[in-house]
Amino acid sequence: MDIIGSTYLTTVMHAISQAILIPVIIILLIFVVFALISVGGFISEYTSRKKLSLKNIKSIIRKLNNSNSYDEMKDIVNNSDIKEGYKVAIREIIDNHEFGDETRKAIASRILEEEELKMEKIVEKTDAVVRIGPTMGLMGTLIPMGPGLAALGAGDINTLAQAIVIAFDTTVLGLSSSAVCYVISKLRKRWYSEDLSNFEVFINSTLDILEK
Repeated sequence: MDIIGSTYLTTVMHAISQAILIPVIIILLIFVVFALISVGGFISEYTSRKKLSLKNIKSIIRKLNNSNSYDEMKDIVNNSDIKEGYKVAIREIIDNHEFGDETRKAIASRILEEEELKMEKIVEKTDAVVRIGPTMGLMGTLIPMGPGLAALGAGDINTLAQAIVIAFDTTVLGLSSSAVCYVISKLRKRWYSEDLSNFEVFINSTLDILEK
């Protein structure tokens, strides 16, 4: 009875592992397509990216500080090299000039949190591929090797060769998609950290000006 039960469990386990192979391959193909699309988005983001130097940041803050009206402050923001999304947020802070200091600070804090969440949502997609890609590649490597080794024992070299090809292909897909997404995530995190730091400087300086 134990032998029958063990044989049955082994058969079920083998059937499940083989059934997983096709979904694993599909997931790996999706990861590769996603990585290619991410490269295109990354290049587009890089070419449209405006990098602000400390000198430019100080110049914009001085203009804001020397402005004579709230409308003039918004014009300065609109004509600056600040990212479009950040311009909207800074203008919103200026539009809230009638609120008290603590209310403006609370709103500014909320805006900063929302911007940080947006960045995290963008990066977490590529981060997911970085973590899951190698695991899927390893699964795609191990699953076909079982039948391949069994075929080797029976002298079926062709089946073994096919299993090895699948194993290598899935490994390459998993590692390549993971590597591409890792580079994209790494660079984006550096960009977003710099952007968020600049944005925080503009928000705080705008709050300071409104308090005067």
